[in-house]
Amino acid sequence: MLAILSQGAAELGLDLTPQQLDLFERYADLLLRSGRQAGVTSISRREEVERRHFLESLAVAAALLRAGLLDRLTATAILDLGAGGGLPGLPIKILLPQVKLTLLDASARKSAFLREVVGAADLDGVEVVTARAEDAGRQPAYRERFDLVLARAVAPLPALLELALPFLRLGGRLAAPKGSRALSELASSRGALQTLGGAVLSTEPLRAPGGRYQQRLLLIEKTGPTPQRYPRKAGIPQKRPLTAK
Repeated sequence: MLAILSQGAAELGLDLTPQQLDLFERYADLLLRSGRQAGVTSISRREEVERRHFLESLAVAAALLRAGLLDRLTATAILDLGAGGGLPGLPIKILLPQVKLTLLDASARKSAFLREVVGAADLDGVEVVTARAEDAGRQPAYRERFDLVLARAVAPLPALLELALPFLRLGGRLAAPKGSRALSELASSRGALQTLGGAVLSTEPLRAPGGRYQQRLLLIEKTGPTPQRYPRKAGIPQKRPLTAK
C-alpha cells in the first residue's frame, strides 16, 4: 500500500509511520473517488496521486525543514492559500501533526471536499475557510496571523504576493513552488515586493522523487508591514499586478 509514497518519502529523509501511511491512504481514496467531481484533481491513477500530489507536497515539506521554517515540535501557524485539494497543506499536516493549518479556498465545492478529507482522517487543528483571499486578507481573524503561507498554482508571483503577504506576520514566510517561469516571475515582482514589504530569501530547486518536472521553491520573507489598502478588491491583483515605481 502506497509503496511509491513510502519509498519516495524515505528518499526525502522523511520516514512515514504506519499511522501516517494510513491517513495518506484515506486521503488518496477520497481524491480518486470524488476529487474530479469536486474539481480538485484530474488524476485518476493511485500511482500518480502518490507522485504528483503527495510526494511533490512532501518535497516542499523537506525543503522547509532544511530551511528551518518547519520543525517537528513547533505548532507553526500555516495558511494554504487557494488550497484546492489541500496540497501541499494536508500532506504537511499529516507529516507534522502539531502544525496549525488553515485551508483557504473561494470554492464551496472544494471546501466541502477539504472538510470531508479532514473528517475522514480525523485531523485536529485544521480550519477550512471558504472565502476569496482578497476578502479574508482584510479580516482581523486572518490578517498578519500566520508564520507560513503555502501557495501552489494560485497566481503569477506579482499577484500572489498581494494575495499572500497580508496574511503573514512580520518575519513570516511565503513558500511558493513554481515551474519553468519561476525566475521570470521573480524578476517582474520587484515592485510588488517593495510595495508590500517582502524580500526574497531563496529560489531553491525542487524535485520530488520520481517527478518529471523541475520546480523551484520561492521563499519570500515579510520584512515590513503591508499597507492597509492591500489586498485590493477581488480580481484586481491579477488584472493589474503591482509594478516597480
